[in-house]
Amino acid sequence: MAVATQSSHRITELLIRWRSGDSDALPELMPIVYCELTGVARRFLRRERRSHTLQPEALVHEAYLRLLEGHPATAENRAHFVGVAARVMRQILVDYARSRQAAKRGAGQKVEWVPGFEPPQALRLDLVALNDALIALARRDAQQGRIVELRFFGGLTIDEAAETLDISPATVKRDWAMARAWLSREMKKDADGRGAME
Repeated sequence: MAVATQSSHRITELLIRWRSGDSDALPELMPIVYCELTGVARRFLRRERRSHTLQPEALVHEAYLRLLEGHPATAENRAHFVGVAARVMRQILVDYARSRQAAKRGAGQKVEWVPGFEPPQALRLDLVALNDALIALARRDAQQGRIVELRFFGGLTIDEAAETLDISPATVKRDWAMARAWLSREMKKDADGRGAME
């Protein structure tokens, strides 16, 4: 417990330094959270097609490079930083899926539907369509969009998401349920629309 608390304090200190413009803070932070980020990457890639060429470690490294190149995130603690890194990983996979779709003229990347979401037709869905639906959800309700991002893509628990967003676990549970229902409807409409066009 003492080691975890010590690690948590160190992560917070490094995040403050990173936000303040210290270019050495992120390289110091990454080894501390590397195992956790690799776990997030594994969850992402487990939902991908089996022949995906990216490995979890490569996805984490690509996320690190994007974080290094961009502006420091406003992450305040470990869970928040993991959520930020998960968002970057999601964008990497969406960019990869879009380029692959362009090369194959519409043969979309597929990911497994998370338990708790009601899948429209199959247990696999189009990552680009999910990303587009999530963007639409975030426009409709930014908090619900962040909760899906943290829970589905970041793998955070209800309590971790609540801490990251500084809201109650009950609010996270309620918004998580509403967001899942809304995304299920949107993904079903999208799947039905594509079926009608084919």
